[in-house]
Amino acid sequence: MAAFAGARTSDRSQPMNVEAGGSDCSVSDTGQCILTGDVHITQGTMVIRAGRAVIHRANGDIRRVQFTGSPVQLTQELDDGSKINARAQNVDYDMATDTVVFTGDALIDQPGRGNIAGGRIAYNMRSGQVQGTGEGKGRVKMQFVPKGAQQGSR
Repeated sequence: MAAFAGARTSDRSQPMNVEAGGSDCSVSDTGQCILTGDVHITQGTMVIRAGRAVIHRANGDIRRVQFTGSPVQLTQELDDGSKINARAQNVDYDMATDTVVFTGDALIDQPGRGNIAGGRIAYNMRSGQVQGTGEGKGRVKMQFVPKGAQQGSR
């Protein structure tokens, strides 16, 4: 499943814009920032909505962001112009390892190309590896759309 393959590479160099109902942030370069109440984050084409976000910083750079919500929702444009839509109860983005982990009724959908759903979905942006597991006695569910059936194919 290559749902995230080609995520808009220029997004990471864009400013991160944040709106929330409240914040409790350290002014230190190594502190954390806790955002609550309809958190809305945009960075380039990436848009995230969550109930709560905890941003961890080290030496002035964001190293990890943990989102919780009911559910957390993420959309992003890919380098090829297509989009992904994802949702889960929890999202943990570790920038040091370029890994995003979705847990709790997780779904990643790339319209016209396919999707993956499960209790836990981990995506390594460096390797392109996607790993899914069920939740409880649940199972991972995937749909692959044949290339000839994809939107815009000729």
